[in-house]
Amino acid sequence: MKSRLAKQYDVITLFPEMFDAIADFGVTRRGLDEKAWELTCWNPREFAVNAYKTIDDRPYGGGPGMVMMAEPLNAAIDAASQRQVAQGVTKPKVVYVTPQAKPITDAGIRELAREDGLIFLCGRYEGIDERLIDARVDLEVSIGDYVLSGGELAAMVLIDAMVRLLPGVLGDGQSAVEDSFSPAREGLLDHPHYTRPETWCGIAVPPVLMSGDHAKIEVWRRKQALKRSQARRPDLLNGRNWSKQDLKLLDEIRQEQTAAKE
Repeated sequence: MKSRLAKQYDVITLFPEMFDAIADFGVTRRGLDEKAWELTCWNPREFAVNAYKTIDDRPYGGGPGMVMMAEPLNAAIDAASQRQVAQGVTKPKVVYVTPQAKPITDAGIRELAREDGLIFLCGRYEGIDERLIDARVDLEVSIGDYVLSGGELAAMVLIDAMVRLLPGVLGDGQSAVEDSFSPAREGLLDHPHYTRPETWCGIAVPPVLMSGDHAKIEVWRRKQALKRSQARRPDLLNGRNWSKQDLKLLDEIRQEQTAAKE
């Protein structure tokens, strides 16, 4: 039986040591131990063409800051791609993490996680020479409408989100299936969770969760997911094809909200 190819993730970054945060801790570390994925970082300074290891220069046209040069980044991408091909990846995809892209969703993360090999390009300073982006980047991804000091944190967010979806990484395979935004949740937020003790600071666990009636528990959880999504992310409820049960639960929620205001 042919062994499953570990996902190959390479990162082009000026600060490889930052990625110790996902290589040495938590679920992502477990994924490395389980050989579900592999991580290799490449510092573009190692591919600079002069003795000063220069990787940035002033922007043409003037303006503040510096721009990362195309040549060292291109050479680093070549090295990362060659490594992945040697590991069995047919065609590694280059992903540039940038606030100028459309923010990624759960569906986008799941699509990325299906790729056998990804090379993350982390920018710094004012950005990267556009010619390098046009020539080498397959996909631009943002994690939100805000600006970070560099692409490293965004790349780590993407890697963490993908690795937890890989088989065998989470202790319970259902954990990723039932997350907020997941297909199983139909794009809704997750329901509230409770654990021991049964009463904490005078607040008891909802009785239905102690009932042992799994059908009632599932209905309660669905109602709470709808209620939480309505309160925190009403946009998630737009344009949906509602089931009869969901319409009934939404009506109950509205009645409860009206009663609370009286």
